[in-house]
Amino acid sequence: MTDGAVTAGIGDQIEAEAANRAIDERAYGFWIYLMSDAIIFALLLATFAVMSHSTADGPSSHALFRLSHAFAKTMLLLASSTTFGFASVAIAAEQCRRTLAWLSVTFLFGLGFIAMEISEFHAMAVAGAGPWRSGFLSALFTLNGTYGAHVSVGLILIVVLGCEVARRGLNPFVVSRLRRLGLFWHFLDIVWIAIFSIVYLPGLI
Repeated sequence: MTDGAVTAGIGDQIEAEAANRAIDERAYGFWIYLMSDAIIFALLLATFAVMSHSTADGPSSHALFRLSHAFAKTMLLLASSTTFGFASVAIAAEQCRRTLAWLSVTFLFGLGFIAMEISEFHAMAVAGAGPWRSGFLSALFTLNGTYGAHVSVGLILIVVLGCEVARRGLNPFVVSRLRRLGLFWHFLDIVWIAIFSIVYLPGLI
């Protein structure tokens, strides 16, 4: 083996180590972001719990929430988490087409959730139950609006990373981004379970 080949091999190894270090650092930073997001949602849920009875003689959760609507939204999110899991399996198997297919299905489920959220907000506002009506509704709109914004960002990222997969394939950097997006998406599912349990379920019982 020539000196040039040895030098090239060492250079490739150093470059690979640097790339792996960069991926690990981004993953670490993303976990910090998720923890900060968890704190934000915990505060919003605590605020809602405090304001849940401050209806100012306006409509309460019992008058506003419908079991079928809340259940449908929950099923859409749980289904999207399942399809993202299938996408993760396809990523691990380095199957670009299946990855794109499962990401597309996940996007459609997430889009359906957002459409139902907008429909719910619109119906409440038209009925005079907007965020200006009471402390309860202000807390509800703030919490669900923040959650909907997070899901919308997730949908945008699915489109962006789907385009990256189609253009660049499943290289290590794209795979790393997809895994972080998967963590984010599953995190949102966990947050929704908390929202459903604390916000919707008491109003449906």
